[in-house]
Amino acid sequence: MIQIKAVSKSFSNFTAVNDVTLDIVPGRIQGLLGSNGAGKTTLLKMIAGIYKVDAGQITFNHQDIFENEDYKSKMIFISDIPYFFGHANLKEMGDFYQKLYPNYSVERFNQLSELLKLKPDKKLAKLSKGMQRQCAFILAIAARPEVMLLDEPFDGLDPIVRHTIKNILIQDVSNHEMALFVSSHNLREMEDFCDSVTLMHDGKILIARDLDDLKGNVAKIQMAFETIPDESFFKGMNLVEKTVKGRVVTCIVKGNFNNIEQYITSGHPLMYDILPLSLEEIFTYELGGHGYAIENIIVE
Repeated sequence: MIQIKAVSKSFSNFTAVNDVTLDIVPGRIQGLLGSNGAGKTTLLKMIAGIYKVDAGQITFNHQDIFENEDYKSKMIFISDIPYFFGHANLKEMGDFYQKLYPNYSVERFNQLSELLKLKPDKKLAKLSKGMQRQCAFILAIAARPEVMLLDEPFDGLDPIVRHTIKNILIQDVSNHEMALFVSSHNLREMEDFCDSVTLMHDGKILIARDLDDLKGNVAKIQMAFETIPDESFFKGMNLVEKTVKGRVVTCIVKGNFNNIEQYITSGHPLMYDILPLSLEEIFTYELGGHGYAIENIIVE
């Protein structure tokens, strides 16, 4: 497990990461969300051991990660711009990774190259950005790391390749207890991929929660009435927001929903529906009371 304790990092007079505490655990996909400039990449580079923390500590299995060779042999970081040797092809990069990572699988490298239809002998510098990113994933997955850090990993990938790589990563997290920490500014992309999400803004963490907990705590309810009940009925639902259009009432409610259907039927609606909220809507209602506007934090 990676433990991040009260970590901060500044550049000149700018504080990029401010007093962040977080755990990255095996067997889970954890999303790191926030707009450009929120501090996501700086945090990832500290977790990767590229930047040294100014304050706080980052440990892997209780050992400091900075300049820790054992940690780096078990960790892969794919940055937003993958790096390769200037004149290398995919096979040559695979041979290099095999020397660095003790769990590297040549068989898996060959399987992934064939699956994604990439020729191992083609010079990487001549490939498109999307194909280079696919090569970075082939190398990272073949290395079988215990920790994988991804910075905006799916930019430039077509939908089919994106879906394929996501499925492979999900299998590795499940089958090999890999810890996967993924940075993105795209809420919709992370919503069906992550087990938990951390939302950063201005270098600080605003929310760090399991997705199931987030989704289980807020609900949207649409009800149609012949006669709309008085306000006491809606106040009994732990109401966050209510809109009325004709005889249709839409409510956002928070809390325990074990008896919500029984309560709704007590108001004698003609019909009702309990609808799932998107991650963007959940963040809107979670942060609304703290004075944050979600459109200023997340850029789709």
